[in-house]
Amino acid sequence: MSMQISYTLNGRKLTDEVDPVQPLTEYLREKGCFSVKRGCETSNCGLCTVLVDGRPVLSCATLTARINGKTVETLEGLQDAAAEIGAYLADEGAEQCGFCSPGLIMNIIAMTRELDHPTEAEIKAYLAGNLCRCTGYVSQLRAIQKYLAEKERA
Repeated sequence: MSMQISYTLNGRKLTDEVDPVQPLTEYLREKGCFSVKRGCETSNCGLCTVLVDGRPVLSCATLTARINGKTVETLEGLQDAAAEIGAYLADEGAEQCGFCSPGLIMNIIAMTRELDHPTEAEIKAYLAGNLCRCTGYVSQLRAIQKYLAEKERA
């Protein structure tokens, strides 16, 4: 069984026949969005985070049918912002294996769009669903704070 959906992916309007119960993670990877990672597939690690209508969504727990009429953004469509944030993460030693980076960066982008001048507690709360097995999160927090401070100066 399939259904037709129309949506915008990284600025491109698309119409497609989809399996409505296919997880969005799989569908986006079929569309070439390889930044969307498979991690736990139980909505616990944040690796599969994408933005749907500007909000962070765990694509492993979202059915493809749910993007009908919506705008979906992945790192492939946000490369300039991703590279800028990634540079801060690398400068602070927060990029070790890099596997968690796409989901983390998507959440940082969403946070900067949603919160003005977030406190440390707000940053920690916003990013609580991002699992990183390499770091202790201190370098990630430091990088995010430096990135936000620089954005405020600009």
